[in-house]
Amino acid sequence: MSYTDTFIRVAEDCPVETGVIPVSARPLPPAHVIQFGLLAAAPYAYNHEELLYEVHVRHKQIPEEEQLTRKSEIWGELFSKSHPCLRASMLPKRYGWGVHYNREGKIALYAKESPEYDHFTSGNAAGITLLNAMRSKRR
Repeated sequence: MSYTDTFIRVAEDCPVETGVIPVSARPLPPAHVIQFGLLAAAPYAYNHEELLYEVHVRHKQIPEEEQLTRKSEIWGELFSKSHPCLRASMLPKRYGWGVHYNREGKIALYAKESPEYDHFTSGNAAGITLLNAMRSKRR
């Protein structure tokens, strides 16, 4: 699912007060670490589907040449099943990052303590739909 003009707030039960850069000691980083790297390096460069694809090919370590020759096949296989939206990502659930989808559906991250986060969550950003990230624990 891809949103437009939407901001996903940090989950109510997020354990951090500021945006924390996720790291992993694993040789193959988990999806949220790859997501963060892509979105931090290139805000508003990816829509939801493009981000999922990039995370997938990096996580599966699909060589660049194969990505070029089999992109439509890889894309088709990837999207033949549903995927959760970024409301379920560890970035807003655990690491303190709000997720903004602009008018074109392109995505950027904003730390919980940033002025941009305050702007989007204050209700002063005209035309922006506010959603909460999914909680980590049941109530």
